[in-house]
Amino acid sequence: MSDRPAVLITGASSGIGAVYANRFAKRGHDLVLAARDKGRLDALAERLRNEAGVAVDVVKADLTAAADLAGLEARLADDARIGILLNNAGASIPGTFATQGAGAVADLIALNVTAPTRLAAAVAPRFAAAGTGAIINIGSVVGLAPELGLTVYGATKAFILYLSQGLQLELGSKGVYVQAVLPAATRTEIWERSGRDINTVQNLMDVGELVDAALVGFDRREAVTIPPLPDAGQFEAFDAARKAMLPNLGQPRAAARYRAAA
Repeated sequence: MSDRPAVLITGASSGIGAVYANRFAKRGHDLVLAARDKGRLDALAERLRNEAGVAVDVVKADLTAAADLAGLEARLADDARIGILLNNAGASIPGTFATQGAGAVADLIALNVTAPTRLAAAVAPRFAAAGTGAIINIGSVVGLAPELGLTVYGATKAFILYLSQGLQLELGSKGVYVQAVLPAATRTEIWERSGRDINTVQNLMDVGELVDAALVGFDRREAVTIPPLPDAGQFEAFDAARKAMLPNLGQPRAAARYRAAA
């Protein structure tokens, strides 16, 4: 058993989650890997045990299923070995808002919004009481860009950014670190699962490069890490513009531009 904090990773059977598992194992962290595909999880766990000599627990879990989500919440609340939560599980769906249907949209929100929020809520009290711990939330640059047309998916990722920033403000002073990672298009199975041919997607980042960059941000304790963004000053300016509006958002009267001329 490692003396480093164990890492619980959702969506760990492939893509970003599987690469994070590999990287954290090589750093000497024990792992708790959760996903729906137990066969893949078992194969990954066996390989990491052999290659890195770490302990790896496997949890078959569908985060849209109430019982499975409750099981992970209990594990996070009670297992003091787990010092890092990586909310990676997520999905997109094909079509547009007008064609996707209420059921598919509800399932997407359950996976991309409800599950990471509940898992963070399960572990936050323990982390805050201990004065340590980290929560990594995988968002997307789509959450900054409604122009890309992925309306519900983008909205879920905008939520993840807001959640992460809010948690960092609430928990940072208590010793808990919260990081939002915002990938752009990355070479994972999300494309096939959302009905899109990956060969039609341009400028795909390799998943290993994405995770390695995100871990640089993690080690630097960045609040928001955007691996494809060349100039960090652009996001800093974006955030500064948002903060500059705050004093003007609490006025007791409507702005003059909305009031009828006397």
